Amino acid sequence: MKKYVIIGNGVAATGCIEGIRSVDPEGPITVVSEEKHAVYCRPLISYFLEKKTDPERMQYRDPEFYDRMGCEVLYGKKAVQIDAEKKTVLLEDGTQLPYDALCVATGSSPFTPPFEGLDTVENKYNFMTLDDALALNTAVSESSRVLIIGGGLIGLKCAEGLCGRVAQITVCDLADRILSSILDAECAALMQKQLEDAGLHFLLGDSVSRFDKNIAFMESGEQIPFDLLVLAVGVRPNVSLLKEAKGAVNRGILIDERMETSLPGIFAAGDCTEGEDLSSGQKKVLAIWPNAYLQGHTAGVNMAGGFAIFDKGIPMNSIGFFGLHAMTAGTYEGDLYEEKTETSLKRLFTKDDKLKGFILIGLSERAGIYTSLIREQTPLSSIDLDRLKKAATTTAFSPDVRRKKFGGMV
Repeated sequence: MKKYVIIGNGVAATGCIEGIRSVDPEGPITVVSEEKHAVYCRPLISYFLEKKTDPERMQYRDPEFYDRMGCEVLYGKKAVQIDAEKKTVLLEDGTQLPYDALCVATGSSPFTPPFEGLDTVENKYNFMTLDDALALNTAVSESSRVLIIGGGLIGLKCAEGLCGRVAQITVCDLADRILSSILDAECAALMQKQLEDAGLHFLLGDSVSRFDKNIAFMESGEQIPFDLLVLAVGVRPNVSLLKEAKGAVNRGILIDERMETSLPGIFAAGDCTEGEDLSSGQKKVLAIWPNAYLQGHTAGVNMAGGFAIFDKGIPMNSIGFFGLHAMTAGTYEGDLYEEKTETSLKRLFTKDDKLKGFILIGLSERAGIYTSLIREQTPLSSIDLDRLKKAATTTAFSPDVRRKKFGGMV
């Protein structure tokens, strides 16, 4: 009977568990969980700060999930070494876990530059986990002045979660715009206006030179007093376990379409991995929720002796701030089709008879249709492209394709 070990307990691990059980109903599964919580929906931690949800409703699976799946979860435990030859995982407390198939689903960790004087700041927080949100929720008050370092998705969702609960929020970023990894200046300006209208303050194209307790001295010369500091500069994939076991890593753990690493019997899934971006053909870390689950499920099937591939990974984001939503996917290259108003924007990027990417801001389009076109590499010559440009609608497809792809809708 095969023994399975999964390092990590997020959405990728959940996919891996369910993938294993789709093939092998009996082999024992041990999950090493550094966090002390059952798997939860990490994107909801900002809604917890807004008091729109609670830890119980944030659970990703029901309370009986692990028992039903025959899993032993080791909560609050940390894996410190993989012995690929002996097929064992060493935990920090000295426990050794033997395995026949292993999945590394270690996710990513916050990256914090070595700011001068950061050690003098007493009230500083990350915003990656439920524990981070719980700590921040306890620390804030109506009089708090909050400084958030980082204008990416993590920093801005934290800002949204705290808005209305604190006296002041300032967001600073070295980039000249917010969400710089996914939006250009024009698109970012739409989102920034929505955030500023809600009361957030921005200091962009600037960075912290040094901290002195509760004052941030900026490179521009500006001084920002604060009561709470949130560090949301960026994240790095957790690759050290596999790297030290002599597995191949780049920015993330290198995997093939079966999610297998360069080490036989060891698979990897989720934010710690680097796979192919279908829309660009490049190797990338695709750290998004849907990809993590699908990668984990693929890994689990193959760990249990089945066969599955995941070759449709693309960058995707669906974000919203104070009612203004943005959806993006793919890569922004090729011919551009654009529609825009003062409050909305649509961009479709086409190349070589394929949809390569899109940006939708302030629109209620059925973005899943556009995403499907990218993932399936659908020839645009086979659909009514002019109709699809105007709206993401199934009527752009032929009746035969509609019946096959959309369950008979015509």
